[in-house]
Amino acid sequence: MFKEFQEFISRGSVVDLAVGVIVGAAFNSLVSALTTYILNPLIGLIIGQIDLSDMKFQVLGANFLIGDFINAVINFLIIMFVVFIIVKMMNRMRRDGSRSKFDKNGDEIPDPQTEYLQQIRDLLRYQQRNNNNNNRY
Repeated sequence: MFKEFQEFISRGSVVDLAVGVIVGAAFNSLVSALTTYILNPLIGLIIGQIDLSDMKFQVLGANFLIGDFINAVINFLIIMFVVFIIVKMMNRMRRDGSRSKFDKNGDEIPDPQTEYLQQIRDLLRYQQRNNNNNNRY
């Protein structure tokens, strides 16, 4: 059972997922700090209230913490923008990788494996034709 667990945990996808979660959590704390300590004071200076976390209103005794909501929205927008940039870069790398399979004239450069398989197919067809021609006589 321990060996199965070790094999499971050693798979690349599990390790990649764990690294992604850890990096994501660290990035989230970095964005939260940026929003709380840099962006919120700047926004507070612009609207005349220094600390956005104190920004709230009350209705029938219920507190609506607008400042905390603004903080969460800013965090979300920053994280989504970074994810957008990463996905855009990955798509560009994929697209550039696929472009390299074409020559200067725009003709597709065959994969070596595909080329070998086509040659084998052509040889088999040639051999079959010769066998059919020899059987006629």
